[in-house]
Amino acid sequence: MNAPALDAADRIDPHRLIAFMAMCFGMFMALLDIQIVSASLSDIQAGLAASGDEIPWVQTAYLIAEVVAIPLSGFLSRALGTRTLFAVSCAGFTFASFMCGLSTSISTMIVWRALQGFIGGGMIPTVFAAAFTVFPKSRQAMVTPLIGLIATLAPTVGGYLTDALSWHWLFFVYVVPGIAVTAAALALIDFDKPDYSLFDHFDWWGLVAMAGFLGALEYVLEEGPRNYWLEDEAIGYAALGSALAAGVVFYRAVTSRAPIVDLRAFGNRNFAVGSMFSFVLGIGLYGLTYLYPVYLAQVRGYNSLMIGETMFVSGLAMFVSAPIVGRLAAKFDPRFVLMGGFLSFAIGTFEMHYLTKDWDFWELLWPQIFRGVGLMAAIVPVTNAALGTLPLERVKNASGLFNLMRNLGGAIGLAALNTVLDDRMDLHLARLHDAANWSRGPATEMLANLTARFHDFGSNAQAMALKQMALMARREAMVMSFSAVFLLLTILFVGLAVLGLVTSAMGAYYYLRVLVYMYMRPAEGETEPLSSTSMAFALAAAVAVVVLFGIAADPVVRLAQAAGAIIL
Repeated sequence: MNAPALDAADRIDPHRLIAFMAMCFGMFMALLDIQIVSASLSDIQAGLAASGDEIPWVQTAYLIAEVVAIPLSGFLSRALGTRTLFAVSCAGFTFASFMCGLSTSISTMIVWRALQGFIGGGMIPTVFAAAFTVFPKSRQAMVTPLIGLIATLAPTVGGYLTDALSWHWLFFVYVVPGIAVTAAALALIDFDKPDYSLFDHFDWWGLVAMAGFLGALEYVLEEGPRNYWLEDEAIGYAALGSALAAGVVFYRAVTSRAPIVDLRAFGNRNFAVGSMFSFVLGIGLYGLTYLYPVYLAQVRGYNSLMIGETMFVSGLAMFVSAPIVGRLAAKFDPRFVLMGGFLSFAIGTFEMHYLTKDWDFWELLWPQIFRGVGLMAAIVPVTNAALGTLPLERVKNASGLFNLMRNLGGAIGLAALNTVLDDRMDLHLARLHDAANWSRGPATEMLANLTARFHDFGSNAQAMALKQMALMARREAMVMSFSAVFLLLTILFVGLAVLGLVTSAMGAYYYLRVLVYMYMRPAEGETEPLSSTSMAFALAAAVAVVVLFGIAADPVVRLAQAAGAIIL
Protein backbone atom coordinates (compact mmCIF):
# COMPACT_ATOMS: atom_id res chain seq x y z
CA MET A 1 0.00 0.00 0.00
CA ASN A 2 2.84 2.34 0.73
CA ALA A 3 4.64 1.78 -2.60
CA PRO A 4 2.31 3.98 -4.73
CA ALA A 5 2.48 6.70 -2.10
CA LEU A 6 6.28 6.60 -2.09
CA ASP A 7 6.37 6.70 -5.90
CA ALA A 8 4.08 9.73 -5.90
CA ALA A 9 6.27 11.48 -3.33
CA ASP A 10 9.39 10.85 -5.43
CA ARG A 11 7.76 11.92 -8.69
CA ILE A 12 9.08 15.09 -10.33
CA ASP A 13 6.43 17.31 -11.89
CA PRO A 14 7.41 17.75 -15.60
CA HIS A 15 6.06 21.31 -15.49
CA ARG A 16 8.43 22.21 -12.65
CA LEU A 17 11.29 20.30 -14.22
CA ILE A 18 11.06 22.41 -17.38
CA ALA A 19 10.89 25.55 -15.27
CA PHE A 20 14.00 24.48 -13.36
CA MET A 21 15.89 23.75 -16.59
CA ALA A 22 15.04 27.25 -17.83
CA MET A 23 16.43 28.65 -14.56
CA CYS A 24 19.61 26.61 -15.02
CA PHE A 25 20.08 28.14 -18.47
CA GLY A 26 19.74 31.60 -16.92
CA MET A 27 22.41 30.71 -14.37
CA PHE A 28 24.60 29.46 -17.22
CA MET A 29 24.31 32.86 -18.92
CA ALA A 30 25.46 34.62 -15.74
CA LEU A 31 28.45 32.31 -15.32
CA LEU A 32 29.33 32.46 -19.01
CA ASP A 33 29.33 36.26 -18.98
CA ILE A 34 32.08 36.39 -16.36
CA GLN A 35 34.27 34.02 -18.38
CA ILE A 36 33.99 35.57 -21.83
CA VAL A 37 34.34 39.16 -20.64
CA SER A 38 37.45 38.25 -18.66
CA ALA A 39 38.94 36.58 -21.75
CA SER A 40 38.09 39.55 -24.00
CA LEU A 41 39.20 42.53 -21.92
CA SER A 42 41.97 43.38 -24.40
CA ASP A 43 39.47 43.54 -27.28
CA ILE A 44 37.09 45.69 -25.22
CA GLN A 45 39.98 47.95 -24.24
CA ALA A 46 40.88 48.53 -27.88
CA GLY A 47 37.26 49.11 -28.90
CA LEU A 48 36.60 51.67 -26.15
CA ALA A 49 40.07 53.28 -26.20
CA ALA A 50 40.42 52.61 -22.47
CA SER A 51 43.64 52.83 -20.49
CA GLY A 52 45.30 49.92 -18.73
CA ASP A 53 44.11 51.23 -15.35
CA GLU A 54 40.51 51.63 -16.51
CA ILE A 55 39.83 48.32 -18.26
CA PRO A 56 40.01 46.05 -15.16
CA TRP A 57 36.99 47.92 -13.81
CA VAL A 58 34.83 46.33 -16.51
CA GLN A 59 35.18 43.10 -14.54
CA THR A 60 35.63 44.58 -11.06
CA ALA A 61 32.40 46.60 -11.25
CA TYR A 62 30.43 43.49 -12.15
CA LEU A 63 31.95 41.38 -9.38
CA ILE A 64 31.43 44.04 -6.69
CA ALA A 65 27.78 44.48 -7.64
CA GLU A 66 27.18 40.74 -7.88
CA VAL A 67 28.67 39.94 -4.48
CA VAL A 68 26.32 42.49 -2.90
CA ALA A 69 23.28 41.05 -4.70
CA ILE A 70 23.91 37.41 -3.80
CA PRO A 71 23.09 37.57 -0.05
CA LEU A 72 20.26 40.03 -0.75
CA SER A 73 18.62 37.44 -3.00
CA GLY A 74 17.46 35.39 -0.01
CA PHE A 75 15.33 38.24 1.36
CA LEU A 76 14.03 39.23 -2.08
CA SER A 77 13.11 35.63 -2.92
CA ARG A 78 10.97 35.40 0.20
CA ALA A 79 9.40 38.83 -0.36
CA LEU A 80 8.83 38.73 -4.12
CA GLY A 81 8.67 34.98 -4.71
CA THR A 82 10.94 32.90 -6.93
CA ARG A 83 8.94 33.66 -10.06
CA THR A 84 9.16 37.46 -9.85
CA LEU A 85 12.74 37.61 -8.57
CA PHE A 86 14.15 35.30 -11.23
CA ALA A 87 12.20 36.92 -14.06
CA VAL A 88 13.28 40.43 -13.02
CA SER A 89 16.89 39.28 -12.57
CA CYS A 90 17.01 37.63 -15.98
CA ALA A 91 15.27 40.52 -17.74
CA GLY A 92 17.53 43.08 -16.06
CA PHE A 93 20.62 41.05 -16.89
CA THR A 94 19.53 40.80 -20.53
CA PHE A 95 18.79 44.53 -20.85
CA ALA A 96 22.07 45.52 -19.19
CA SER A 97 23.94 43.12 -21.51
CA PHE A 98 22.34 44.78 -24.51
CA MET A 99 23.36 48.21 -23.24
CA CYS A 100 26.92 47.01 -22.59
CA GLY A 101 27.14 46.01 -26.25
CA LEU A 102 26.01 49.53 -27.26
CA SER A 103 28.50 51.30 -24.98
CA THR A 104 30.82 53.78 -26.67
CA SER A 105 32.94 54.80 -23.66
CA ILE A 106 34.57 53.05 -20.74
CA SER A 107 32.50 55.01 -18.21
CA THR A 108 29.15 53.88 -19.63
CA MET A 109 30.45 50.32 -19.93
CA ILE A 110 31.40 50.27 -16.23
CA VAL A 111 27.97 51.62 -15.20
CA TRP A 112 26.07 49.02 -17.21
CA ARG A 113 28.38 46.24 -16.04
CA ALA A 114 27.66 47.18 -12.43
CA LEU A 115 23.91 47.12 -13.10
CA GLN A 116 24.27 43.83 -14.93
CA GLY A 117 26.03 42.26 -11.95
CA PHE A 118 23.62 43.63 -9.35
CA ILE A 119 20.37 42.84 -11.14
CA GLY A 120 21.51 39.46 -12.45
CA GLY A 121 23.19 38.44 -9.21
CA GLY A 122 20.00 36.88 -7.90
CA MET A 123 19.83 34.15 -10.54
CA ILE A 124 22.53 31.79 -9.23
CA PRO A 125 21.43 31.50 -5.56
CA THR A 126 17.79 31.26 -6.68
CA VAL A 127 18.62 28.17 -8.75
CA PHE A 128 20.34 26.54 -5.77
CA ALA A 129 17.36 27.28 -3.53
CA ALA A 130 14.92 25.94 -6.13
CA ALA A 131 16.81 22.66 -6.36
CA PHE A 132 16.14 21.98 -2.69
CA THR A 133 12.57 23.26 -2.54
CA VAL A 134 11.17 21.85 -5.78
CA PHE A 135 12.63 18.34 -5.84
CA PRO A 136 11.97 15.60 -3.28
CA LYS A 137 14.78 14.51 -0.96
CA SER A 138 15.39 11.32 -2.91
CA ARG A 139 16.07 13.30 -6.10
CA GLN A 140 18.17 16.14 -4.72
CA ALA A 141 21.44 14.20 -4.85
CA MET A 142 20.99 13.85 -8.64
CA VAL A 143 20.06 17.51 -9.21
CA THR A 144 23.16 18.99 -7.57
CA PRO A 145 25.58 17.47 -10.15
CA LEU A 146 23.61 19.23 -12.90
CA ILE A 147 24.21 22.59 -11.23
CA GLY A 148 27.90 21.85 -10.75
CA LEU A 149 28.26 20.75 -14.36
CA ILE A 150 26.78 24.02 -15.62
CA ALA A 151 29.35 25.95 -13.59
CA THR A 152 32.24 24.27 -15.43
CA LEU A 153 30.95 24.39 -19.00
CA ALA A 154 31.18 28.19 -19.06
CA PRO A 155 34.96 28.44 -19.67
CA THR A 156 34.78 26.09 -22.67
CA VAL A 157 31.84 27.80 -24.35
CA GLY A 158 33.34 31.17 -23.49
CA GLY A 159 36.51 30.29 -25.37
CA TYR A 160 34.58 29.53 -28.56
CA LEU A 161 32.48 32.71 -28.35
CA THR A 162 35.46 34.94 -27.60
CA ASP A 163 37.33 33.64 -30.64
CA ALA A 164 34.35 33.72 -33.01
CA LEU A 165 32.63 37.03 -32.18
CA SER A 166 33.53 40.70 -31.84
CA TRP A 167 33.37 42.14 -28.33
CA HIS A 168 29.94 43.74 -29.00
CA TRP A 169 28.42 40.33 -29.68
CA LEU A 170 29.80 38.98 -26.42
CA PHE A 171 26.95 40.97 -24.86
CA PHE A 172 24.36 40.82 -27.65
CA VAL A 173 24.46 37.01 -27.59
CA TYR A 174 22.36 37.00 -24.40
CA VAL A 175 19.45 39.02 -25.76
CA VAL A 176 17.38 36.31 -27.45
CA PRO A 177 18.10 33.56 -24.86
CA GLY A 178 17.51 36.06 -22.06
CA ILE A 179 14.08 37.00 -23.42
CA ALA A 180 13.20 33.31 -23.80
CA VAL A 181 14.30 32.45 -20.24
CA THR A 182 12.41 35.44 -18.81
CA ALA A 183 9.24 34.38 -20.63
CA ALA A 184 9.67 30.78 -19.43
CA ALA A 185 10.17 31.97 -15.85
CA LEU A 186 6.99 34.06 -15.91
CA ALA A 187 4.97 31.26 -17.47
CA LEU A 188 6.27 28.18 -15.65
CA ILE A 189 7.65 29.02 -12.19
CA ASP A 190 5.05 28.42 -9.50
CA PHE A 191 7.21 27.13 -6.66
CA ASP A 192 6.05 29.54 -3.95
CA LYS A 193 4.06 32.66 -3.07
CA PRO A 194 5.44 36.15 -2.37
CA ASP A 195 5.26 37.76 1.07
CA TYR A 196 5.13 41.49 0.41
CA SER A 197 4.69 42.24 4.12
CA LEU A 198 8.43 41.70 4.57
CA PHE A 199 9.02 45.07 2.89
CA ASP A 200 7.22 46.79 5.78
CA HIS A 201 10.30 46.21 7.90
CA PHE A 202 13.00 46.35 5.24
CA ASP A 203 16.41 47.05 6.81
CA TRP A 204 17.76 49.88 4.67
CA TRP A 205 20.71 50.54 7.01
CA GLY A 206 21.59 46.88 6.83
CA LEU A 207 21.53 47.03 3.04
CA VAL A 208 23.83 50.07 2.96
CA ALA A 209 26.22 48.44 5.43
CA MET A 210 26.25 45.16 3.51
CA ALA A 211 26.97 46.99 0.25
CA GLY A 212 29.85 48.82 1.92
CA PHE A 213 31.24 45.69 3.54
CA LEU A 214 31.13 43.36 0.53
CA GLY A 215 31.77 46.02 -2.11
CA ALA A 216 34.86 47.38 -0.38
CA LEU A 217 36.10 43.86 0.38
CA GLU A 218 35.75 42.82 -3.26
CA TYR A 219 37.60 45.98 -4.32
CA VAL A 220 40.45 45.21 -1.92
CA LEU A 221 40.72 41.64 -3.19
CA GLU A 222 40.58 42.64 -6.86
CA GLU A 223 42.98 45.57 -6.72
CA GLY A 224 45.25 44.42 -3.88
CA PRO A 225 47.55 42.09 -5.86
CA ARG A 226 48.08 44.74 -8.56
CA ASN A 227 48.78 47.62 -6.15
CA TYR A 228 50.80 46.00 -3.34
CA TRP A 229 47.86 45.75 -0.95
CA LEU A 230 47.89 48.22 1.95
CA GLU A 231 50.80 50.14 0.48
CA ASP A 232 48.16 51.74 -1.75
CA GLU A 233 46.24 54.43 0.15
CA ALA A 234 42.89 53.76 -1.54
CA ILE A 235 43.08 50.03 -0.75
CA GLY A 236 43.94 50.81 2.87
CA TYR A 237 40.89 53.05 3.25
CA ALA A 238 38.70 50.47 1.52
CA ALA A 239 39.92 47.74 3.90
CA LEU A 240 39.16 49.94 6.92
CA GLY A 241 35.72 50.84 5.54
CA SER A 242 34.95 47.17 4.87
CA ALA A 243 35.88 46.23 8.45
CA LEU A 244 33.69 48.98 9.94
CA ALA A 245 30.77 48.12 7.65
CA ALA A 246 31.12 44.44 8.59
CA GLY A 247 30.56 45.37 12.24
CA VAL A 248 27.37 47.22 11.30
CA VAL A 249 26.15 44.26 9.21
CA PHE A 250 26.53 41.81 12.08
CA TYR A 251 24.93 44.27 14.52
CA ARG A 252 21.90 44.75 12.26
CA ALA A 253 21.69 41.01 11.65
CA VAL A 254 21.05 40.36 15.35
CA THR A 255 19.01 43.46 16.20
CA SER A 256 16.86 44.16 13.14
CA ARG A 257 13.29 42.82 13.03
CA ALA A 258 13.70 41.69 9.42
CA PRO A 259 17.46 41.53 8.69
CA ILE A 260 18.76 41.56 5.14
CA VAL A 261 20.90 38.53 5.95
CA ASP A 262 19.58 35.98 8.43
CA LEU A 263 22.64 34.45 10.08
CA ARG A 264 20.63 31.87 12.01
CA ALA A 265 21.32 29.38 9.24
CA PHE A 266 24.86 29.07 10.59
CA GLY A 267 23.35 27.62 13.74
CA ASN A 268 22.82 24.44 11.72
CA ARG A 269 26.08 22.51 12.02
CA ASN A 270 25.75 20.90 8.59
CA PHE A 271 25.21 24.27 6.94
CA ALA A 272 28.08 25.90 8.84
CA VAL A 273 30.54 23.13 7.93
CA GLY A 274 29.20 22.97 4.37
CA SER A 275 29.66 26.72 3.97
CA MET A 276 33.23 26.43 5.22
CA PHE A 277 33.98 23.76 2.63
CA SER A 278 32.14 25.85 0.01
CA PHE A 279 34.56 28.66 0.82
CA VAL A 280 37.51 26.35 0.16
CA LEU A 281 35.86 24.97 -2.97
CA GLY A 282 35.70 28.53 -4.28
CA ILE A 283 39.50 28.50 -4.26
CA GLY A 284 39.60 25.26 -6.23
CA LEU A 285 36.82 26.22 -8.63
CA TYR A 286 37.86 29.78 -9.45
CA GLY A 287 41.57 29.42 -8.73
CA LEU A 288 42.23 26.54 -11.10
CA THR A 289 39.84 27.98 -13.68
CA TYR A 290 42.06 31.07 -13.56
CA LEU A 291 45.50 29.41 -13.46
CA TYR A 292 45.11 27.08 -16.44
CA PRO A 293 44.10 29.80 -18.95
CA VAL A 294 46.78 32.20 -17.69
CA TYR A 295 49.47 29.56 -18.17
CA LEU A 296 48.18 28.60 -21.61
CA ALA A 297 47.93 32.22 -22.74
CA GLN A 298 51.13 33.68 -21.29
CA VAL A 299 53.48 30.70 -21.54
CA ARG A 300 52.10 28.64 -24.42
CA GLY A 301 50.66 31.59 -26.38
CA TYR A 302 47.20 30.05 -26.85
CA ASN A 303 44.23 32.09 -28.03
CA SER A 304 40.77 31.89 -26.43
CA LEU A 305 39.56 29.09 -28.73
CA MET A 306 42.58 26.89 -28.03
CA ILE A 307 42.21 27.51 -24.29
CA GLY A 308 38.55 26.56 -24.46
CA GLU A 309 39.33 23.35 -26.30
CA THR A 310 41.99 22.42 -23.75
CA MET A 311 39.78 23.25 -20.76
CA PHE A 312 36.97 21.16 -22.23
CA VAL A 313 38.57 18.07 -20.67
CA SER A 314 37.57 19.14 -17.15
CA GLY A 315 33.98 19.73 -18.22
CA LEU A 316 33.87 16.34 -19.95
CA ALA A 317 35.26 14.63 -16.83
CA MET A 318 32.56 16.30 -14.75
CA PHE A 319 29.87 15.30 -17.23
CA VAL A 320 30.92 11.65 -17.10
CA SER A 321 31.37 11.53 -13.32
CA ALA A 322 28.23 13.52 -12.42
CA PRO A 323 25.74 10.60 -12.30
CA ILE A 324 28.29 8.36 -10.57
CA VAL A 325 29.05 10.94 -7.88
CA GLY A 326 25.35 11.61 -7.42
CA ARG A 327 24.68 7.95 -6.67
CA LEU A 328 27.73 7.61 -4.43
CA ALA A 329 26.68 10.65 -2.40
CA ALA A 330 23.21 9.15 -1.96
CA LYS A 331 24.41 5.68 -0.89
CA PHE A 332 27.57 6.34 1.17
CA ASP A 333 28.80 8.68 3.86
CA PRO A 334 29.23 12.07 2.12
CA ARG A 335 32.46 12.66 4.04
CA PHE A 336 34.18 9.85 2.16
CA VAL A 337 32.97 11.20 -1.18
CA LEU A 338 34.23 14.65 -0.17
CA MET A 339 37.60 13.22 0.89
CA GLY A 340 37.89 11.48 -2.47
CA GLY A 341 37.15 14.77 -4.21
CA PHE A 342 39.85 16.65 -2.30
CA LEU A 343 42.38 13.88 -2.90
CA SER A 344 41.55 13.94 -6.61
CA PHE A 345 42.12 17.71 -6.56
CA ALA A 346 45.45 17.15 -4.78
CA ILE A 347 46.63 14.52 -7.29
CA GLY A 348 45.85 16.84 -10.19
CA THR A 349 47.60 19.85 -8.68
CA PHE A 350 50.58 17.72 -7.58
CA GLU A 351 51.05 16.52 -11.16
CA MET A 352 50.91 20.15 -12.28
CA HIS A 353 53.78 20.88 -9.91
CA TYR A 354 56.11 19.31 -12.52
CA LEU A 355 54.95 21.88 -15.09
CA THR A 356 57.36 23.02 -17.81
CA LYS A 357 57.12 25.50 -20.65
CA ASP A 358 56.48 22.63 -23.09
CA TRP A 359 53.36 21.20 -21.44
CA ASP A 360 50.53 20.93 -23.93
CA PHE A 361 47.13 19.27 -24.22
CA TRP A 362 48.32 15.73 -23.52
CA GLU A 363 50.45 16.68 -20.50
CA LEU A 364 47.48 18.60 -19.06
CA LEU A 365 45.01 15.79 -19.80
CA TRP A 366 45.21 13.79 -16.56
CA PRO A 367 45.54 16.78 -14.22
CA GLN A 368 42.36 18.18 -15.75
CA ILE A 369 40.55 14.84 -15.44
CA PHE A 370 41.49 14.66 -11.75
CA ARG A 371 40.35 18.26 -11.36
CA GLY A 372 36.98 17.62 -13.02
CA VAL A 373 36.24 14.46 -11.05
CA GLY A 374 37.44 16.05 -7.81
CA LEU A 375 35.36 19.15 -8.32
CA MET A 376 32.20 17.15 -8.91
CA ALA A 377 32.94 14.82 -5.99
CA ALA A 378 33.37 17.84 -3.72
CA ILE A 379 30.48 20.02 -4.93
CA VAL A 380 27.76 17.39 -4.56
CA PRO A 381 28.21 16.33 -0.90
CA VAL A 382 28.99 19.89 0.25
CA THR A 383 25.88 21.32 -1.39
CA ASN A 384 23.64 18.48 -0.24
CA ALA A 385 24.92 18.66 3.32
CA ALA A 386 24.67 22.45 3.55
CA LEU A 387 21.25 23.04 1.96
CA GLY A 388 19.63 19.61 1.97
CA THR A 389 19.33 19.38 5.77
CA LEU A 390 17.76 22.79 6.39
CA PRO A 391 14.05 23.47 6.90
CA LEU A 392 12.46 24.60 3.64
CA GLU A 393 11.64 28.05 5.01
CA ARG A 394 15.36 28.73 5.55
CA VAL A 395 16.68 27.38 2.26
CA LYS A 396 16.21 30.61 0.28
CA ASN A 397 18.18 32.76 2.68
CA ALA A 398 20.78 30.05 3.25
CA SER A 399 21.32 29.62 -0.50
CA GLY A 400 22.44 33.25 -0.75
CA LEU A 401 24.87 32.80 2.15
CA PHE A 402 26.16 29.51 0.72
CA ASN A 403 26.89 31.06 -2.69
CA LEU A 404 28.37 34.13 -1.02
CA MET A 405 30.84 31.93 0.87
CA ARG A 406 31.87 30.24 -2.38
CA ASN A 407 32.35 33.57 -4.16
CA LEU A 408 34.29 35.06 -1.24
CA GLY A 409 36.47 31.95 -1.18
CA GLY A 410 37.12 32.38 -4.88
CA ALA A 411 37.89 36.10 -4.51
CA ILE A 412 40.22 35.60 -1.55
CA GLY A 413 41.81 32.59 -3.23
CA LEU A 414 42.44 34.47 -6.47
CA ALA A 415 43.92 37.40 -4.57
CA ALA A 416 46.22 35.05 -2.63
CA LEU A 417 47.23 33.10 -5.75
CA ASN A 418 48.01 36.29 -7.66
CA THR A 419 50.08 37.56 -4.75
CA VAL A 420 52.03 34.30 -4.55
CA LEU A 421 52.52 34.30 -8.31
CA ASP A 422 53.91 37.85 -8.25
CA ASP A 423 56.17 37.23 -5.25
CA ARG A 424 57.56 33.95 -6.58
CA MET A 425 57.96 35.51 -10.02
CA ASP A 426 60.14 38.28 -8.55
CA LEU A 427 62.13 35.75 -6.52
CA HIS A 428 62.80 33.32 -9.39
CA LEU A 429 63.53 36.13 -11.86
CA ALA A 430 66.11 37.63 -9.51
CA ARG A 431 67.74 34.22 -9.02
CA LEU A 432 67.85 33.58 -12.77
CA HIS A 433 69.35 37.01 -13.41
CA ASP A 434 72.01 36.30 -10.81
CA ALA A 435 72.73 32.90 -12.35
CA ALA A 436 72.95 34.16 -15.95
CA ASN A 437 76.09 36.30 -15.56
CA TRP A 438 79.30 36.59 -17.55
CA SER A 439 81.06 34.02 -15.37
CA ARG A 440 78.63 31.26 -16.30
CA GLY A 441 79.76 29.31 -19.34
CA PRO A 442 76.30 28.11 -20.46
CA ALA A 443 74.94 31.66 -20.24
CA THR A 444 77.70 33.17 -22.34
CA GLU A 445 77.48 30.29 -24.80
CA MET A 446 73.74 30.84 -25.27
CA LEU A 447 74.29 34.57 -25.69
CA ALA A 448 76.87 33.85 -28.39
CA ASN A 449 74.53 31.48 -30.18
CA LEU A 450 71.67 33.98 -30.08
CA THR A 451 73.94 36.77 -31.28
CA ALA A 452 74.99 34.59 -34.23
CA ARG A 453 71.32 33.88 -34.99
CA PHE A 454 70.64 37.64 -35.19
CA HIS A 455 73.79 38.29 -37.22
CA ASP A 456 71.79 39.74 -40.12
CA PHE A 457 70.70 42.67 -37.90
CA GLY A 458 74.26 43.97 -37.66
CA SER A 459 75.17 46.02 -34.59
CA ASN A 460 71.80 45.32 -32.98
CA ALA A 461 72.47 41.58 -32.85
CA GLN A 462 73.87 41.45 -29.32
CA ALA A 463 71.15 43.73 -27.91
CA MET A 464 68.50 41.52 -29.52
CA ALA A 465 70.18 38.43 -28.08
CA LEU A 466 70.20 39.95 -24.59
CA LYS A 467 66.52 40.82 -24.98
CA GLN A 468 65.75 37.27 -26.06
CA MET A 469 67.60 35.86 -23.05
CA ALA A 470 65.70 38.20 -20.75
CA LEU A 471 62.39 37.00 -22.19
CA MET A 472 63.45 33.37 -21.77
CA ALA A 473 64.41 34.01 -18.13
CA ARG A 474 61.06 35.69 -17.51
CA ARG A 475 59.21 32.76 -19.07
CA GLU A 476 61.06 30.23 -16.93
CA ALA A 477 60.48 32.32 -13.81
CA MET A 478 56.77 32.37 -14.62
CA VAL A 479 56.70 28.58 -15.04
CA MET A 480 58.45 28.08 -11.71
CA SER A 481 55.96 30.46 -10.09
CA PHE A 482 53.05 28.41 -11.40
CA SER A 483 54.76 25.28 -10.08
CA ALA A 484 54.98 26.81 -6.59
CA VAL A 485 51.31 27.79 -6.64
CA PHE A 486 50.22 24.29 -7.67
CA LEU A 487 52.31 22.82 -4.85
CA LEU A 488 50.64 25.21 -2.41
CA LEU A 489 47.21 24.09 -3.62
CA THR A 490 48.28 20.45 -3.26
CA ILE A 491 49.16 21.01 0.39
CA LEU A 492 45.82 22.75 0.93
CA PHE A 493 43.72 19.95 -0.55
CA VAL A 494 45.75 17.18 1.10
CA GLY A 495 45.23 18.96 4.41
CA LEU A 496 41.48 19.09 3.83
CA ALA A 497 41.40 15.40 2.90
CA VAL A 498 43.37 14.51 6.04
CA LEU A 499 40.97 16.64 8.07
CA GLY A 500 38.06 14.65 6.67
CA LEU A 501 39.94 11.41 7.37
CA VAL A 502 40.58 12.43 10.98
CA THR A 503 36.95 13.34 11.56
CA SER A 504 35.85 10.05 10.00
CA ALA A 505 38.30 8.10 12.19
CA MET A 506 37.07 9.97 15.24
CA GLY A 507 33.50 9.18 14.27
CA ALA A 508 34.39 5.50 13.79
CA TYR A 509 36.06 5.38 17.21
CA TYR A 510 33.02 7.01 18.77
CA TYR A 511 30.65 4.44 17.29
CA LEU A 512 32.97 1.59 18.32
CA ARG A 513 32.98 2.94 21.85
CA VAL A 514 29.19 3.05 21.84
CA LEU A 515 29.07 -0.54 20.62
CA VAL A 516 31.47 -1.64 23.34
CA TYR A 517 29.34 0.08 25.94
CA MET A 518 26.10 -1.40 24.59
CA TYR A 519 27.23 -5.00 24.32
CA MET A 520 29.73 -5.35 27.15
CA ARG A 521 28.42 -3.19 29.98
CA PRO A 522 27.59 -4.94 33.27
CA ALA A 523 24.07 -6.22 33.79
CA GLU A 524 21.62 -4.03 35.63
CA GLY A 525 22.39 -3.94 39.32
CA GLU A 526 26.07 -4.93 38.95
CA THR A 527 28.69 -2.51 40.17
CA GLU A 528 31.94 -4.01 38.91
CA PRO A 529 33.67 -2.24 36.00
CA LEU A 530 34.10 -3.58 32.51
CA SER A 531 35.80 -6.94 32.38
CA SER A 532 39.32 -7.39 31.12
CA THR A 533 37.88 -8.95 27.96
CA SER A 534 35.79 -5.86 27.31
CA MET A 535 38.71 -3.55 27.90
CA ALA A 536 40.89 -5.66 25.59
CA PHE A 537 38.21 -5.47 22.88
CA ALA A 538 38.00 -1.70 23.24
CA LEU A 539 41.79 -1.39 23.08
CA ALA A 540 41.91 -3.62 19.99
CA ALA A 541 39.21 -1.52 18.33
CA ALA A 542 41.14 1.66 19.06
CA VAL A 543 44.36 0.14 17.71
CA ALA A 544 42.52 -1.01 14.58
CA VAL A 545 41.24 2.52 13.97
CA VAL A 546 44.76 3.92 14.38
CA VAL A 547 46.26 1.27 12.07
CA LEU A 548 43.61 1.87 9.42
CA PHE A 549 44.20 5.58 9.68
CA GLY A 550 47.93 5.03 9.29
CA ILE A 551 47.46 2.85 6.22
CA ALA A 552 45.12 5.36 4.62
CA ALA A 553 47.34 8.30 5.53
CA ASP A 554 50.54 6.70 4.18
CA PRO A 555 50.13 8.11 0.64
CA VAL A 556 49.48 11.52 2.17
CA VAL A 557 52.66 11.25 4.27
CA ARG A 558 54.69 10.25 1.22
CA LEU A 559 53.19 13.14 -0.74
CA ALA A 560 54.10 15.57 2.05
CA GLN A 561 57.64 14.14 2.18
CA ALA A 562 58.02 14.59 -1.57
CA ALA A 563 56.75 18.16 -1.31
CA GLY A 564 59.18 18.87 1.54
CA ALA A 565 62.08 17.43 -0.42
CA ILE A 566 61.22 19.60 -3.41
CA ILE A 567 60.94 22.72 -1.25
CA LEU A 568 64.25 22.02 0.50
